[in-house]
Amino acid sequence: MLKAWFAIPFWQRVLGGFVLGALLGVFAADAAVAMQPLGQLFINAIQMLVVPLIFCAIVSAITSLQAQQSVGRLAGKTIGLFLLTALIASLIGLAVGTLMDLAPATELTATAVTERDIPPVSQVLLNIIPRNPFAAMVEGNVLQILLFAAVVGIAINQLGAKAEPARAFFQSGADIMFQITRMVLELTPIGVFGLMAWVVGSYGLETLLPLGKFIAAIYIACMIHIIFTYGLLVRYGAKMSPWRFLKNIFPTQLIAYTTSSSYGTLPSTYRTTTERLGVNKDYASFSLPLGATINMDGCGGIYPAIAAIFIAHLYGIPLGITEYLIITGTATIAALGTAGVPGSAMVMLTVTLTAVGLPLEGIAFIAAVDRIIDMMRTATNVTGDMVVTSVIARSEGLVQTPVELTKEQSADAAQAQARAL
Repeated sequence: MLKAWFAIPFWQRVLGGFVLGALLGVFAADAAVAMQPLGQLFINAIQMLVVPLIFCAIVSAITSLQAQQSVGRLAGKTIGLFLLTALIASLIGLAVGTLMDLAPATELTATAVTERDIPPVSQVLLNIIPRNPFAAMVEGNVLQILLFAAVVGIAINQLGAKAEPARAFFQSGADIMFQITRMVLELTPIGVFGLMAWVVGSYGLETLLPLGKFIAAIYIACMIHIIFTYGLLVRYGAKMSPWRFLKNIFPTQLIAYTTSSSYGTLPSTYRTTTERLGVNKDYASFSLPLGATINMDGCGGIYPAIAAIFIAHLYGIPLGITEYLIITGTATIAALGTAGVPGSAMVMLTVTLTAVGLPLEGIAFIAAVDRIIDMMRTATNVTGDMVVTSVIARSEGLVQTPVELTKEQSADAAQAQARAL
């Protein structure tokens, strides 16, 4: 029985858990909500990996890349492409929000929302440097962990042969974490089943219908961004079939969708990018944690643009070309400005609303369905991380033969040999 289970392709197992969980939530809501511990156990298992995986992977990546100059060039190109896709995402969000009639079909009831302080840029910059790196690890402050890991990696490079034992230690640590990641990810179908059952059983259709147009606008904009923006980048930048790319990353997209966590999805993102897309492990170890921190096409591009238009319609406030330009600018740069801040999507939205002069109280009307929206936002963000990493890796010659491709080639060769016999 167990052998037959593992004989099923991984993506089919994950999709099966997704569909079964959603069906249980629709037809047996109480039983579905009771499945929440299965999903929470899976989230706890992958969150267990995040901090040691990021730290060891970043240090190992920097010590393995040939020169610090190449690290700087790769970082510049990666961040530049992150910003470009964020700009395109905000434009798509504005277009979809403008073309769709986002006025709610029924009267909405505001939901209580905890106010969040918008930190000034100076405070964000100060918060990047950890006062205590071990406290940053305990608290899961990924941006501080990234910085400290980068400093450790650069110091090891500067010491050369003296720090060779440390270089080997972190390389071994990264390999160990990658192996644990493979073990934990085998639980994905069970975790996805539990999470989807809980989400669908908890929300129900009665919560989603009044905000159906708003939810649809977010999902449509994200799909347009994934299919066209990312599809073109994959085709012409990564030199890969978009269909094949999406097929390879589908299990990771489902994990991102159900967990609503870019950091929680990071172990799966890394495995997919290196094993299925063939990206160099050292560069993927550097790019993917960076992307999980600052690349927010769904949260910082599409969501603030559509939410601002929705709230403007809700209060009957007209928006002109100036307001659209402000929305585009703030939605593009907010992701970088609020990196590492808890509840970043809400912070990004408050930044955009404040800049345009829209009432922050409007957030209370969409807070009830934020989890449903966040699932698609996160799937978009994670997809963008893998697309940008693949494109930059291809431009730098950091792509090897994917494991999946190797397996298919071996299967084709075996079939050809069988036919010859």
